[in-house]
Amino acid sequence: MPTLHARTVEIDDPGDLTTLIPASGPGRTTHDQPTAVWLRRGDGMIGLGEVARWTADPQDRDPIRSADQWWTEFRSTMAVSTLDGVAGSGPLAFGTFTFDPGNTATLSTMVVPQIVIGRRNERSWLTLVSDDPTANPSVDLVPQARAETTPPSTISWSDGSLNGPEWEVVVDAAVQQIRNGCVDKVVLARDVIAETSEPIDLAGLITRLSHQYERCWSYHVDGLVGATPEMLVRRERGLATSRVLAGTIRRTGSDEQDLALAAALSQSSKDLSEHEFAVRSVAEALAPYCSGMHVPDSPYVLELPNVLHLATDVTAVATDQSSALALAAALHPSAAVCGTPTDRARELIAELERMDRGRYAGPVGWVDTHGDGEWGIGLRCGQLADDRHSIRLYAGCGIVADSDPEAELAESNAKLVPMRDALTG
Repeated sequence: MPTLHARTVEIDDPGDLTTLIPASGPGRTTHDQPTAVWLRRGDGMIGLGEVARWTADPQDRDPIRSADQWWTEFRSTMAVSTLDGVAGSGPLAFGTFTFDPGNTATLSTMVVPQIVIGRRNERSWLTLVSDDPTANPSVDLVPQARAETTPPSTISWSDGSLNGPEWEVVVDAAVQQIRNGCVDKVVLARDVIAETSEPIDLAGLITRLSHQYERCWSYHVDGLVGATPEMLVRRERGLATSRVLAGTIRRTGSDEQDLALAAALSQSSKDLSEHEFAVRSVAEALAPYCSGMHVPDSPYVLELPNVLHLATDVTAVATDQSSALALAAALHPSAAVCGTPTDRARELIAELERMDRGRYAGPVGWVDTHGDGEWGIGLRCGQLADDRHSIRLYAGCGIVADSDPEAELAESNAKLVPMRDALTG
């Protein structure tokens, strides 16, 4: 295989990055789709084209570590230039990983785009990866801003693996297992399916998510698309950060009522207990790879347009050998998306859910050639069908001893709102 050359140049601010995502409406093929998207508050990266792909072995039960090894070897073969001090400049690998490799038909994957257009910390750049040693990145490679796209004219909704009442029965069974001492907490998810009259335009879907949920990380990798509020781990110049979300309540739309809900959430013994499990699991998982860890004494309330979350940001200093991917491998699955104890909770999910989670609740994000990167948890998301005429949406809830099945179903419906709204416009 010829040596790949990755060259990066600084460019003028390209404006709204979402307008550079190629449209994928009727008459276009999957080759017109963006390879990867990662955006938050207007900054981020868009990947176009593809120069390399890694796909997990179906028998691999630790695909994140395997991907980290592949990327370490792959990047060592490239001639690379980056922008000094800007994580994410230079060649990138974007990835999406399954929640439970032993209980899914889906495979984890990593892709290396041919072109990356990025903006971070008020600096913008363009990276070109090519086997031509004379090829140079040029602003001519930046796509023309596309026109605004429209959502499908007709969308039909159906239950996924279980309907609402059936899922409530599953939640009740989990509560009984918790009260019997089987686990302390388990996170249960459900799915719904949207079928559309026209192919779903990925560019429009991501644009609506990114603009409506600016505080979340909007993403697309290999058909998994969403806007996650939860950062599994970020590594930048040795500093590791993990945002833990556990404990949720739906907003009312009234500032006064939402203020009262936030106060109630921050004092809820059920939600605080659930949150404590999640924070403890993150701190314990990071400890072997980091030093100087800071864990706040109490959570804060993160306000999103549709829900309120209890949130804690854990920070630590990562060792030089611990890449963002290695940290993600150590952290996944956290108690926030699996439960406590982890192994038994994951077994219980496989027993009770009756659903293939695929990449839902698995790590999704990017890593650069320095090992820096950001890996969110694949939440508030859906998996597009290959023909883009349907998408499977997912939502989950943390179940503890005093969880109420009806309330958990309502919470799951609230967590489906971002993707439902983005689909319908």
